[in-house]
Amino acid sequence: MLDAALVGMGRWGQTLVNSVQGRNGSGIRFVAGATRTPEKAREWAGEKGLDLLPDFQAVLADPRVKAVVLATPHQQHAEQVIAAAAAGKHVFVEKPFTLSKMSAEAAVTACREAGVVLALGHNRRFLPAVAEMKRMLAEGALGTLMHVEGQISGAGADSWKPGMWRADPHESPLGGMGAMGIHMIDMLINLAGPVERLSVISQAQVLTNGLDDTTAMLCRFRGGPTGLFATLASAPRVWRVGLFGSQGRLEQRDPETLVFHPREGEGWERRFEKADIERAELEAFAAAVLGGPAYPLPLEEAVHGVSVFETMIHAAASGGPVLVP
Repeated sequence: MLDAALVGMGRWGQTLVNSVQGRNGSGIRFVAGATRTPEKAREWAGEKGLDLLPDFQAVLADPRVKAVVLATPHQQHAEQVIAAAAAGKHVFVEKPFTLSKMSAEAAVTACREAGVVLALGHNRRFLPAVAEMKRMLAEGALGTLMHVEGQISGAGADSWKPGMWRADPHESPLGGMGAMGIHMIDMLINLAGPVERLSVISQAQVLTNGLDDTTAMLCRFRGGPTGLFATLASAPRVWRVGLFGSQGRLEQRDPETLVFHPREGEGWERRFEKADIERAELEAFAAAVLGGPAYPLPLEEAVHGVSVFETMIHAAASGGPVLVP
């Protein structure tokens, strides 16, 4: 059993703990935690059996804690990952990993040198429908992959008020990218490989809190396919991925629905059972720490996702296509 501490006890941090705490077979349990506003989390922490520690430094100094789970503001991630590695703690960090390629590389180097496991929380990688998409791509069911499309949208930014960290443009560049869009960027990398070049339009059409609500990208992947991406931060919820090949089209219409249209013959539609993807990612993290399979998100892809995000910010500002480092 991996004894862990949660850092950041907001809504999402609590979601992560709730997915595994007290459930048999997860391989991980939370024993402690720290948060910026402890009075808001004290009752919940008590219910879940977490000792509420005064700060992050106290978490790192606690000998019971073998791993930390970071659900903190984006700009804190790199420094916290590096500090955790120096303290010999394994690290699970929520997305976005960091906000610059340089800081992401520094965090990865610190964990590798310390010999600790570093896992990034892109939970959509654990969807059964995504596993099927990966299998079909590997088997060549779509022929040559020519083009990919992805959209993830929702209305989360409607509740981001002045004073909240998510409402700070430095924490949420390109509107919904940090909270939502980065999940789809990771998914496109997962399915189509590294991004080579991109151009971006990002703007506010309905939000008045200083953030963009519409971000769209046109890109080319290193392996050849083109791609389209969009995230809307004040709109109905959407998760949709499309893969377009020379011999077929594969569409994930929502997290549980997959549709295949071959170039010839009959297509099909499959509905997968809803999966607890937060539990799945934390179980995979615990398994990697305890000597099992490696966490199924290579750190090179984690760094590349940050590089794409950072390049999108530059491309939106420049108004033209930009090469991804």
